[in-house]
Amino acid sequence: MNDLELLYRQVIMEHYKNPRNKGLLDDPTYKAVRIKNPSCGDDITVQTKVENGVIKDIRYDGTGCSICCSSASVMSETLIGKLKEDAMTITETYLNMLTNKEFDTNVDLEEAIVYRGVNKFPARIKCASIAWKAFEGTIEESE
Repeated sequence: MNDLELLYRQVIMEHYKNPRNKGLLDDPTYKAVRIKNPSCGDDITVQTKVENGVIKDIRYDGTGCSICCSSASVMSETLIGKLKEDAMTITETYLNMLTNKEFDTNVDLEEAIVYRGVNKFPARIKCASIAWKAFEGTIEESE
């Protein structure tokens, strides 16, 4: 394992062991979407609060593997505070990166770049993308 892979693994484990923005809120101004992956057991609910076109908050809860749960934590930190359009661009770029599609390397994925190697493991792509897809669903619901 090279130094970059080791660093990526450390970031993933840090977010898995010390998740950010975990826990759902009882607030009707948050849009919520739940996605379950029955093949591996990942089950994530994401809540998003958008005000004046800005992602004010993202919360998530659920269960899953270290890739799934850490990705949800990284997603929340990456997208909070972004304009909705920018958050959707980051999300699309991230999902394209995971699935070996062409993506804009000029889009700053911040810590989400650590999941770049997941595309070498097709079974793990769903794990790394489930929270991001739920986030997309919350935005679609709010429109």
